[in-house]
Amino acid sequence: MNIARVDLNLLVYLDVLLRECNVTRAAEELGISQPAMSNSLRRLRDLFDDPLLVRTSDGMTPTDRALELQPLVRNVLAAAEIAVLPKTLFDPTGSDRIFRIMASDYTEVTLLPTLLQRLRREAPGIRLDIMTPSDVSFHDVERGKVDLVINRFDSLPQSFHQVHLWDDSFSCVVSANNPIIKNWKLSSYLASKHVWVSKTGMGVGVGMTPDDVQRLGWVDEALGKLDAKREITVFTRHYQAALLLGEQDDLIVTIPTIAARTMADNPKVVILEPPFEIPRMRLKMVWSPLLQRDPGHKWLRQMIKSVSEEIAV
Repeated sequence: MNIARVDLNLLVYLDVLLRECNVTRAAEELGISQPAMSNSLRRLRDLFDDPLLVRTSDGMTPTDRALELQPLVRNVLAAAEIAVLPKTLFDPTGSDRIFRIMASDYTEVTLLPTLLQRLRREAPGIRLDIMTPSDVSFHDVERGKVDLVINRFDSLPQSFHQVHLWDDSFSCVVSANNPIIKNWKLSSYLASKHVWVSKTGMGVGVGMTPDDVQRLGWVDEALGKLDAKREITVFTRHYQAALLLGEQDDLIVTIPTIAARTMADNPKVVILEPPFEIPRMRLKMVWSPLLQRDPGHKWLRQMIKSVSEEIAV
């Protein structure tokens, strides 16, 4: 086959078709009509002498040949996109670019306030569109629709770039009127009522149950190793809400230390070290290989890394 005779736009269509496994959605993403997308699929089938997508009871399912082609096509397109990136330097002082960042609530409480202060000083025209974990999928990140995701992750696709921002210990936020302060030990901790707060990874959250220790996370897994269990009264995905609940006289909020520090000047609460050992949690910044060499993106990553080093002291 002579590559000069191949319409390389077909590779763009194939990439989207294999990601969406749906002709209508692929057409919408590319901004073309459904008949045009169907025609492109026919041409792709002729080009590769394979049906590529087969209709099954589960919808359009990729063939083995399609699954073999998918990473090859993605790598070709990623290389092409990098090749055509402008080589001009990024000027943050004059830029009005919008960066879309998926940030966990923990990140919003700890990292973003300092980051925004730096941006206002050094790049006042730049704007941030902050998205929640339930707004974003791994596909969105892979396609570069989201510039960065900053959160804790149990696992990530190998193709993603990532940087470790910081590790954080845990602290307990307790009302200054809570009598437990005078008797702070594991037994009194377990006899109290607790607020659970967490949101790792990406995607829509699901309901929690006190019996699902594996999904409850670091604090409850650490207690499980001691054959102990706490009484969780409130489940929340919002750190600000959890911290405010710490003002109530009968609740304990066990939360990453950097988030707990935001309450250090609040006379209604005290911050205590947990009466048992909890493994440290790790915050990461993740992005698509499509954005790796973008000058503005690189500048923002460097700024976030610098800000994180200021915070994690």
